[in-house]
Amino acid sequence: MSTYALELKDLRKNFGKTEIIRGVNLAVAPGERVAVIGPNGAGKSTLFNLISGRFGPTSGDILLDGQAIQHKTPYEINRMGLSRSFQITNIFPKLSVFENLRCAVLWSLGYKYSFWKFLSGLKDANERTDELLDMIHLNKKRDVLAVNLTYAEQRALEIGVTIAGGSQVILLDEPTAGMSKSETSRFIQLIKDVTVGKTLLTVEHDMGVVFGLADKIAVVVYGEVIAFDTPEAVRANAKVQEAYLGSPVADNQAGGH
Repeated sequence: MSTYALELKDLRKNFGKTEIIRGVNLAVAPGERVAVIGPNGAGKSTLFNLISGRFGPTSGDILLDGQAIQHKTPYEINRMGLSRSFQITNIFPKLSVFENLRCAVLWSLGYKYSFWKFLSGLKDANERTDELLDMIHLNKKRDVLAVNLTYAEQRALEIGVTIAGGSQVILLDEPTAGMSKSETSRFIQLIKDVTVGKTLLTVEHDMGVVFGLADKIAVVVYGEVIAFDTPEAVRANAKVQEAYLGSPVADNQAGGH
């Protein structure tokens, strides 16, 4: 078994003649919370798409708990223990909150395509769904259609769906985008609560979220990781300040965290 939950080795991705990811190396230990930051167009979303199997790399290796996943499909990677959320909320709008979560837990409990089973009789699936409802604080919205939730509640539901299968590595793509300051603050705590003991990678633009959530920060600029360290070390890194944060941004936005 690898000592790393997720490892990228000389990862590269070209679109035509354009090199988007340029030899990324990154090693994330089990249980670490890592924020991936960088300017627009740096390659952050492409990196997430490579890790989760939406894109295949041009070259390089992606290891999940020591096993190569760079040529596997997204569903195969998910079954190996990696789950991701997306920038755009990705839930079933015409199903209730409970039904959304239960759909997500069925496969992990081994039910697969069992058309002859009544869902109401699946005690373990229903109990696990109730646990998730409690974790994401949507108990009171159990029977509400997902389409009728507030934006922040929909994002919380998506977090619940993402962790429902029991994956140990969680990828969150801009989880607090579009939220108010108070919603963001509550959401940081929710993410911390539901990822206890899990490995987390999150792409995030809000530096308050980054410094409030991450154990380490990976700074991506022009498809390369130019720094990977603790928030304090990254904030003090001259290369990072020059390429991305800039001293005023680092002082003003990251202060107090």
